[in-house]
This record gives sequence, C-alpha cells and structure tokens, in this order.
Amino acid sequence: MKFRTLGSSDISVSEISLGSWLTYSGGIAREQAQACVRRAFEVGINFIDTANVYGRGAAETLLGEVLSNYERSSYVLATKVYFPMSDADRGLSAAQIHKQLDASLQRLRTDHVDLYQCHRYDDATPLDETMGALTEVVQAGKARHIGFSEWPVEKIEESLALAGAARWVSSQPQYSMLWRAPELEVIPLCEREQISQIVWSPLAQGVLTGKYRPGEPPPADSRAASESMSGFIDRLVQPRVLEAVQRLRPVAEQAGLSMSQLALAWVLRGANVASAIVGASRPDQVEANASASGIVLSADTLAAVDDALGDVVVR
Repeated sequence: MKFRTLGSSDISVSEISLGSWLTYSGGIAREQAQACVRRAFEVGINFIDTANVYGRGAAETLLGEVLSNYERSSYVLATKVYFPMSDADRGLSAAQIHKQLDASLQRLRTDHVDLYQCHRYDDATPLDETMGALTEVVQAGKARHIGFSEWPVEKIEESLALAGAARWVSSQPQYSMLWRAPELEVIPLCEREQISQIVWSPLAQGVLTGKYRPGEPPPADSRAASESMSGFIDRLVQPRVLEAVQRLRPVAEQAGLSMSQLALAWVLRGANVASAIVGASRPDQVEANASASGIVLSADTLAAVDDALGDVVVR
C-alpha cells in the first residue's frame, strides 16, 4: 500500500480507503462488515471514512465496535455532519456541529476524529458561524483537521478568506472516469490551496468493475440488485453507459489490469487525489481494490480510456 499526505496536514493516508456509506449502515450483515474492516487493516489500508447519517448512526456504531480492537494511532478516522439525524437535527449551525460531533465520537468510541467533514454546504447557516464552530472543535482537540464534501466553489473561496478560521485539508467529491466534474473548478482551486481530494464513488458504484452488462439483469449479489443499496445507481446503469464501460475491457487487459484496478489507478493518477474511497461487502473486494495502489497508467492507456468512454463522460 502506498500513502499520500492529506493536504497541508501531517497525516498520511492510504491511497485506497474504506468507506461505509451503503454497506455498513445496514446494507450487509454485521459479520461481513467486520470481516471487511479486518481485511482492510491486513492489506495496509489505514483510512476509514464514515458519516453520522449512514444508517442514522449505524455505520459509526459498527465501526466503533470493530475499531476498538485496534490501537487508535494505527488508523485515520473521518466522519461527516450535515444531513438530517432527526426532524430537528440537521445542517451546519454551531449547535449542530458541536452536538453531532459529540454524538459521533460516542458512537465511534474515541475522543477525536482525524478529519471532520461538512457533508454538504448549508445555505441556512451563515458561513462564518459554521467555520467558527469547526475552528472550535479543532482547538478543542475533538477533530484534528476539517474537510468539506461537494461544496460550491464560491463558498470554498469565501471560507478560505475568513481570518482565523481552521484551514481545510480535504475535499470529498464524486470523481471517476465517468464523472469528471471536479476537474473544472474544484481540483484546480484545491491544488492552489493545498487541499487534497478524497474521492467517493471512484468505481461509479461498481459499474466500472464491468459486472453490469447491457441487456442483462444485475448479478444477484450486486449493489444494483439490492433494495437497500440501489437507490443512487439508476443513471449509471443506462445501456449506453454500460456499453461504453464494456469497451474498457480490452484497455484493462492490454495494461494487464483488472477493471477495478484500471478505474482506481485512473483517479489516483492526479497528485491532488490523496485517496480513493471504496465500499466493500466482502473481504476479497477489499483486497482486490487495495491492489490498485501504486499502479501508474501509461499515456496510451489514459488515451484509450477516453476513446472507450467517449461522450458518456460527465465533465
């Protein structure tokens, strides 16, 4: 496993990180989730990403149980705040940031997270209030660093201009061969400001593994076939997208890679990307994804990827 520095911090994170969005919030059995976390440690993954809203605390609770078996300094732990935890609890007000972080720490069985992330931007709360509260939790030692996910570029710029506020070290955008929107504005801004990308859905929810074939039902054990995990995949399993992904097969074979390795190495090709978050429902998936670390794609392979995907790419 290779490691990269997270933004301007002193934290080194594994190029592949383990996420818990759909899987560990109830999508798979607890024993499977525990086995996946154990395998992540075995293959060198040190970065675990979660959020309070995943299963309304269920993912954090599970991770708290599993991670209590490991020395706290042996892993980097990230969680998030913003989405509703109840009818009354949501957003990025000062009160919510303090309340939700304390609740997350209790579920995670730790006195601090390494990275506390704003899951989205909160239009209902003044930016200086949000940044003030984030600065307070850093000063209190409850979060070592802060990050944001899917914030508008103008709000990132405004936050960076606030005097005395804690500095962002990470951005968490959706980013993959199929979804390249962050390349336009977010990544260039972050490169200038020493803010790393921690990318979610680098495998486009499994579509870039090639397991979904045009005109065929999804595999029975796949995310698309799961009632609890398929809610966000519809756009990605359109026939023209699946046909384009199948054109990646010979590209991967020519490079001597699996489809997953190709997709993960593709997002990691940029120095501003610190880590690619992968979900996993089986330990062997964790191991297969971890094997993408350190792979360098040739210029010919990168050009062949673009040729294969054509106009299905969202830029």
